[in-house]
Amino acid sequence: MPTTTATRIGFVGLGHMGGTMAARFLTAGYPVYGEERNRAHAQGLVDEGLQWRGTPREVAEAADILFTSVPDDGVLETVAAGPDGALAGLAAEKIWVDVSTVSPRASRALAERVRARGAAMLDAPVSGSVPQVQAGTLTIMVGGDEEAYARVEPILRELGTPTRIGENGQGLILKLAINISLAVQMLAFAEGLLLAERGGIDLAAAAKVMTESPIGSPMLKARLPLILDLPDEAWFDIGLMQKDIVLALEAARELRVPLPSAAVADEMLTLARAHGHEHHDLAALFQALRQLVGEPNGATT
Repeated sequence: MPTTTATRIGFVGLGHMGGTMAARFLTAGYPVYGEERNRAHAQGLVDEGLQWRGTPREVAEAADILFTSVPDDGVLETVAAGPDGALAGLAAEKIWVDVSTVSPRASRALAERVRARGAAMLDAPVSGSVPQVQAGTLTIMVGGDEEAYARVEPILRELGTPTRIGENGQGLILKLAINISLAVQMLAFAEGLLLAERGGIDLAAAAKVMTESPIGSPMLKARLPLILDLPDEAWFDIGLMQKDIVLALEAARELRVPLPSAAVADEMLTLARAHGHEHHDLAALFQALRQLVGEPNGATT
């Protein structure tokens, strides 16, 4: 049964991830206020009890805790700024939790603007996709004020396991570090699987043995059906994955850290997009490699 709570939650950005998070909060009994650029995308949530507001400002005004889930720095700034932006709706004691994956630099700069209004901001990017949101098993990395984190930690536990990493921006740095491995693991697995297939080994058999071997991470095991039969709907698409790899490379340049495998992954993600996979799941790296080398008889797919 849902629990009753006085904490009012606002949510701006009700796409696949944000909408699923908002649904979990509704199921848990929280009053949830929301806004999405296309209301039609959120109508199911409204039918479930989400209280619609017309602008990010109105959501921020209605909520005690504001969540945002947006694709990049530019959209985050659009949500934040202007007379109808979230910043205008913030007041003392409110907390803004951004679960987006954006640049640490942009997030830290926005956190300063939030503090100027007497509120607090936490960067809280997540590791996991829609199935993990639905199961409440996301890994959540949080950067920002310790007192603000203590207030939102029980709410974040509705989504998964949160950990305060450090100050503003540090949750995002760790998320980018994780996503390097996500992209590189998928690329390495795709390379090995293609090698096995071109060596005459049955594709499904090779994939099964590989994922049951020591290289079979939870991510690869979960994505195996997508690798073998690529769906139209993505858990985490190639375009967003490349955006995160580019952010990681930018952060690494600022910190003077070499990321050779991330640089190669960036090249292969560019290739995958060129082959029409921008909105396909990360699992499409296998198909992109197949298309790169063509069919065994020399034809391309």
